Amino acid sequence: MEGMKKLSEFTKNSENPFLKGALEVINKNIVRKTKMTKNAGESAILRAVDEQTGQVLGHTAFIRQIEVDEEQFAKFYLNGFKSFYNLKPSSLKVFGFILGQLKPNRDVFDFSLEDCLKSTGFTKQTIYRGLTELLNNEIIARGRFDYQYFINPLVVFNGNRVTFAKTYVRKKSKTIDENQLSLFAIDNQPIDERQEK
Repeated sequence: MEGMKKLSEFTKNSENPFLKGALEVINKNIVRKTKMTKNAGESAILRAVDEQTGQVLGHTAFIRQIEVDEEQFAKFYLNGFKSFYNLKPSSLKVFGFILGQLKPNRDVFDFSLEDCLKSTGFTKQTIYRGLTELLNNEIIARGRFDYQYFINPLVVFNGNRVTFAKTYVRKKSKTIDENQLSLFAIDNQPIDERQEK
């Protein structure tokens, strides 16, 4: 295991360190697809018509939505799959346990050593070695706490990465404009200052 860092040598992160690169890749690869059925029969067609010119502005379309059970799937991405090539079987089994911990559309998971011991039948040392190998191959990253980890969404993700990325960007862009008046101030004075007058 030459060149591999120890588990404790990996930096703890308050945010997923893979996200910046992942957001760029996800946004670059967004493809919009819609399955539509048009002209199912003349009686089923609704038309939007400009009353002044009589020009047809549009037709109805039927859009089919497909339901999936998000609780039991995770997507592996081909570009990130090479991260698994050199993993030992014990590390793959630890990763298999981690897959069961992933919640839909979340990039963070809690790792229970006790549950992994029961699930894999490994020793603590083998599990820590597996986690270290997953960290070295940038499949996971450490979170803020010893039991918390981030998954690399370029490798595997449980849910829709596009929805997740848009939600994350929206969440990060929520900033307070300092020039905006506070809800609790009148005439640019806080309530406490007005009561003293």
